Amino acid sequence: MIDTRRRRPSDALEAIEPPSNVELAVGVISVTALVEILGTLSGSAVWLLGLLVFLPGTASALCTAAQTRFVAAWTTVIVTLTVLLRGSEVGRSLDRALLVVLTLALGATSVYACQRRIRREHEMLRLRSTAAAMQRHILHPLPLVTDDVLVNGVYEPVQEDRLVGGDIYEVVASPFGTRVLIGDVQGKGLAAVGAAFAVIGAFREAAHREPTLTALVDTLDAAVVRHNSYAEQSGDDERFVTALVLSVDAHTEAQIVNCGHIPPRLMHDGVVAAPPLESGVPLGLAELSREPTTVGWFDFPAGSTLLLTTDGLTETRATDGTFYPVDERLAEHLALSPTELPRALYEDARAFAGGVDQHDDVAVLTVRRSPYR
Repeated sequence: MIDTRRRRPSDALEAIEPPSNVELAVGVISVTALVEILGTLSGSAVWLLGLLVFLPGTASALCTAAQTRFVAAWTTVIVTLTVLLRGSEVGRSLDRALLVVLTLALGATSVYACQRRIRREHEMLRLRSTAAAMQRHILHPLPLVTDDVLVNGVYEPVQEDRLVGGDIYEVVASPFGTRVLIGDVQGKGLAAVGAAFAVIGAFREAAHREPTLTALVDTLDAAVVRHNSYAEQSGDDERFVTALVLSVDAHTEAQIVNCGHIPPRLMHDGVVAAPPLESGVPLGLAELSREPTTVGWFDFPAGSTLLLTTDGLTETRATDGTFYPVDERLAEHLALSPTELPRALYEDARAFAGGVDQHDDVAVLTVRRSPYR
């Protein structure tokens, strides 16, 4: 399956579980006892009242609504008892009354904040469930196996609450061989996802219909143009898509069309090379170019692996602004299997960036050539 060890739809919510009732009771009583001891030693009730005021707010961020109500009630009772038993240390009667009223208000506010937080978490769960369903339809789980290739990889969106971003990929076993797509939609957000839908839908249909790679790419370009026309009518920005479209069949050579995308890397017998390919314009911009779609041919022997990636990997920067050296790091990871390589490169790029959050989606695919049929 596609590698989701770092991020699953509900990871962010499951990571912060509310404490059990026993843990909560022990914690609240312990804090109250500690504060009481400090108040006694200092000879001032301010210790008690000043520190306990943080309990409801803390509970609202970590606990259930019922637990937060318990903490708010507990705090109110303790503050009220302190005012009654040690009122002379707190101040005038008006000050004591205001202190109790403010404690009640803080408790009510904390309960309200907790309920808002829980509603938002439930809404995020629903949204992530929807996103997970979208991902299963937009991006098929990896690995994908055909008679010609084994495709594996890593897909990591830039936002944890959005499983589908601007990077796309697809593999289709067609009557003309295996067609592989990797692309990067300009921009982010729902508009980028819409363009991703358009390209992948067109690719899945045209890959079975079009016998040549040039006709397939022309169909993808037309799909982006149509999507942009609809987007313009609704007031959205137009998009273009950089892409690589690969075709592998029973022959020793493979075909590829580069639509303004990052060139692939070919790994064979411990050597990393970039197949000599011409780069055309991105999908959606073909009408601006006078050059026709050009197909590149290159040797793709049995047992060799092709690395396809988006600029989320190549444009990863270290803290000093240096770009991630893909070729250099790739040479250091040649001993890894095609299944392990994408995750290793992704994690290495994250370490290279010094743990700084990524600013773009990342897709890394390995296309392993099967033995000739």
